[in-house]
Amino acid sequence: MIDDDGTAPTASAAETVDTPAGPARVLWHRAERPRLVLALGHGAGGGVEARDLRALAGALPGHGISVALVEQPWRVAGKKVAPAPGTLDAGWRAVWPVLAREGPPVVSGGRSAGARVACRTAGELGAHAVLALAFPLHPPGRPERSRADELLGAGVRTLVVQGGRDPFGRPDEFPEGTEVVEVPGGDHGFAVPKRGAGPGAQEAALAVITGSVRKWLERE
Repeated sequence: MIDDDGTAPTASAAETVDTPAGPARVLWHRAERPRLVLALGHGAGGGVEARDLRALAGALPGHGISVALVEQPWRVAGKKVAPAPGTLDAGWRAVWPVLAREGPPVVSGGRSAGARVACRTAGELGAHAVLALAFPLHPPGRPERSRADELLGAGVRTLVVQGGRDPFGRPDEFPEGTEVVEVPGGDHGFAVPKRGAGPGAQEAALAVITGSVRKWLERE
């Protein structure tokens, strides 16, 4: 679970992995007896400190799911602008053998741009399933520029967890048949409005994420 200061428990191990784009970093939050590994990449506007990634890393190991938070090379290098999608995919591919060597099946996932990477590479890497957090279905205000083909092309069972007021795609905008969990009031970063929200509203939103993902993974 999340500590009182809003951070996740310290990773049990950190590994540096060489990739064609430079060194990546894997921060392990291991379960004692893992039955699955959930690999999570970050978005183009931030890193593994995102609230949803921290929450999952804190909540899932106690339920037999090891969580690997993957920092792409551009973040490890301290850069502020993410590279092109092909470079992100190359970094993810290079990290995959480190994830797969743990033994249990690996669920590929991430938030925003990281979710797109997971979808684009799931088939070739043999991902067990895909978790798409805050999937950027389209640029804000441009629904005609849909990225639904990336999501539908994952080729494996996929769960989308989406904020109810995400400008990159609200839950009701996803193609029919998509398994979507709505985080009420959440924006693209799953932040809920402070005005009018009762005490504990942000914690409740994170509980929707961790609870729904845990239940979904229990069916894997």
